[in-house]
Amino acid sequence: MIVEAALLIGGIQRHYLLVRPSIPPEGRPALVIVLHGHMGGAAQALGLGRVGRSALALWPKLAESDGFLVAAPDGLKGRDRQRGWNDCRSDAINNPVSDDVAFLDALAARLIKEENADPRRIYVTGMSNGALMALRAALEMSPAPAAVAAISGGMAAKSACGASGRPVSVLLVNGTADPLVPYGGGGVGYGFWPQDRGTVLPVDDAAVYWRRVDGLSGEPHVDKLPHADPDDPTSVTRSVWGDDPAKPQVELVRVEGGGHVEPSRAVRAGPVYRLIAGRQNRDFETAEEAWAFFKDKRAP
Repeated sequence: MIVEAALLIGGIQRHYLLVRPSIPPEGRPALVIVLHGHMGGAAQALGLGRVGRSALALWPKLAESDGFLVAAPDGLKGRDRQRGWNDCRSDAINNPVSDDVAFLDALAARLIKEENADPRRIYVTGMSNGALMALRAALEMSPAPAAVAAISGGMAAKSACGASGRPVSVLLVNGTADPLVPYGGGGVGYGFWPQDRGTVLPVDDAAVYWRRVDGLSGEPHVDKLPHADPDDPTSVTRSVWGDDPAKPQVELVRVEGGGHVEPSRAVRAGPVYRLIAGRQNRDFETAEEAWAFFKDKRAP
C-alpha cells in the first residue's frame, strides 16, 4: 500500500510517499528512504510517474516480499525550477537551499514513532543528486543511518558539509563512462550545459574516505559479476571491504563502460535517455544489491 503524507519543516510542507507491506511485519520493520535525482520526484522514483520510470521502482516489490517500509520524499525546486536536494556541493548553484537533513531526520523520527520503524535499521539510497544527498545523510543525519547506497553519484569536491568520524556502511554504484557525474571526478553536467552543478571527487576517493571512517584496511574481496547479455558491452566488478555484513562495510560496484543510469534487468531506460546518459548494465538489480547490503546492518 502506498500513501501520501507531509511534514512541516521550517514552515514548508514537505511531501513524501510511504510504502507499507500488505502483511504487517513481525517486530520492528526496517525503513529504506529512497531519494530521487535532480529533475525527478518521489512518484517517478517509485514507478508511479508517467515518464522516466526508474529502476528504484523495484523497492516497493522488495518491501512487500521482505516486510519493510519504504519512504520516498520529494525534494524542493532550486533556481532552475527543478526538484532536487541540498547536498554537500557548495558550488552547485542550482541546488535548493532547503534544510533537507532536517527533513530526513523528521521523516525518520515520524516513521519510528507512528509506523514502529526500527531506529537501528534506517537506510538511505538515492540516484544522482539523490546519491549525493544520501552521502550527506551519512555525514549529518541524527541518528546516523546504518547504511547508505549512492547510485551514480559521489562526494562533493567543494563541500559545505563537515567531516564525519562516525561509522556508516556505504555502497557506491558508478559507471566509468558516466557523462554527467564523472567517475574520475570533476564538473557535474554535460559539456554543452552551463557548468552550474558543482564538482565531485573521484569515486575511488570517496571509497577511500569511507573506508578510513569505518576503520577498514587491507585488500577488498573482489568478484566479477556474471555477464547476462552478450550484446551489452559493459561489465561489473564488485569490491567489498569488511568481512562481516553485520559490521561496517564499504562496497564499490564499478560498472565498466556504464553511464548515468541504474543497472537493472527488469527496468530498461528509454533509448533517448540512454543516448544522453550512456549505457545501462543489465547484470544485476540495483535495488536488490542495495537491500542485500543493507539488511544485516544495524546502527550502534
